[in-house]
Amino acid sequence: MIVSRRPDPWHLRTRRFLRATDQRGEFVHAARFLRRLVPGDSAPGDPLAPSTGRSSDRLARLLGEAGADRPSASRELGLAAVQAWQSVTRSKAEPDYSNGITVLFTDLVGFSTWALHAGDDRVLELLRAVADVTESIVTGHRGTVVKGLGDGVMAVFADPGEAVNAAYETCSAVSVIKADGYLPHLRAGLHRGTPQRVGNDYFGVDVNIAARIMAAADGDEVLASGSVVEELDPDAVNVRPRRSFRAKGTPKDLRVYRVVPRYSSQA
Repeated sequence: MIVSRRPDPWHLRTRRFLRATDQRGEFVHAARFLRRLVPGDSAPGDPLAPSTGRSSDRLARLLGEAGADRPSASRELGLAAVQAWQSVTRSKAEPDYSNGITVLFTDLVGFSTWALHAGDDRVLELLRAVADVTESIVTGHRGTVVKGLGDGVMAVFADPGEAVNAAYETCSAVSVIKADGYLPHLRAGLHRGTPQRVGNDYFGVDVNIAARIMAAADGDEVLASGSVVEELDPDAVNVRPRRSFRAKGTPKDLRVYRVVPRYSSQA
């Protein structure tokens, strides 16, 4: 006869004590405060963040999903450790931006209207697919995704030529992603300057200009300022002025161009 062994009451009490302690408000708040002090991305493992395949990102997502419906001091501390790990490893591999930074913004055209009726599951599925494609192409062109913006991203590049190629390839790749009832078309805007870096983010007029340029683009179109175009190899891209460009908060003498790599079918 097999006799099942009942759990030791001492172990049960210990387990309940640890679980209750882990969820106590003061400990959770303290752990969250510690995370805010740790350098790096304050939201590692965000399901809408681009997936890179790095082990730290996979660990962050597992930690974020584990018991996400209840507060946990141990989960917050685990995410803080991943955050610090990512900050150290990414800073070592960061390109040289001493000669200026090319800022890229992307955005899905018509996404908000479709998302109102698509349902959360389909919306998240599309956003994850777009984020994965974007991250892969940006890093493949030696760029860095600074942050996700819902249906787009902000990225930075040391080389403006790589930035243009990444923007165009991302638009092309996103256009073939399948989404029920919606044809995804990405638009992109590029501007080169010297924005101020704060932590892992960038701020300033140059960032705002890049965002304004992106907002003026049509679907599948890449627009770039003169500061980007003047750094490009003229044999590598086709450039056409966007004469009707007007945007609040940008310099009056700002020159904007539609750029297409010559290797593309639209060149």
